[in-house]
Amino acid sequence: MRHVISILVENEFGVLARVAGLFSGRGFNIKSLTVAETLDPTVSRITLETIGDDQIVEQITKQLNKLICVIKVVDFQDTPHVEREMALIKVSADERTRSEILNIVTIFRAKVIDVDPRSYIIEVTGDEEKITAILNLLKPLGIREIVRTGKVALQRGAQTLSAPAQPEPVEWKGKTKEKAA
Repeated sequence: MRHVISILVENEFGVLARVAGLFSGRGFNIKSLTVAETLDPTVSRITLETIGDDQIVEQITKQLNKLICVIKVVDFQDTPHVEREMALIKVSADERTRSEILNIVTIFRAKVIDVDPRSYIIEVTGDEEKITAILNLLKPLGIREIVRTGKVALQRGAQTLSAPAQPEPVEWKGKTKEKAA
């Protein structure tokens, strides 16, 4: 079964290795992986995709929650959500293929972000099927290089995956204390 999992973690050295270690230790491959800071620079969000048995992924999720550096874990499998990934594709372009490449770019609502006398670099964003479809159409025209991001995902609706608010310091009898959340 396919799982897209988002993990909020403390933004510190070695966290990604510990998270990846839980998957590799159980023989699970991470199909895609994206990591970046959140609005709070002390917190990062890891979004990963894996394929595996639901029970084992549930065990991994429970063990992730036990790591001190992990703030929150959400498996989007049964949650309405939006997923996207981005690809940069360098494709050969000459007088004969330029118009066909530009037609494909337009159809997929992609962008040509760099032009060279012998190549274009195309940026496309969408779900995995969209990325695969544009690659299949561009392949016969001469793809030179591809780089893809991992998946990013957000829950639909008002729910968010965010770290609990940190207590604000308050002045109390001349001393600074943290306000209870």
